[in-house]
Amino acid sequence: MQYVSAIVPPLVMAIGFGFLVRAIIRSQGGAQKGKEDAAAEALARASRQDAVQ
Repeated sequence: MQYVSAIVPPLVMAIGFGFLVRAIIRSQGGAQKGKEDAAAEALARASRQDAVQ
């Protein structure tokens, strides 16, 4: 039974990591994509203005 207790923690972590990756991928794009793109462009624009000054 030691093999079961040895495999359970890595298996649980692997499953949890899979769900985390799935959640990240699913949250990309969609209704929030325009809002995220606008925020990224505003940040890049502000960065360029700071570099020029």
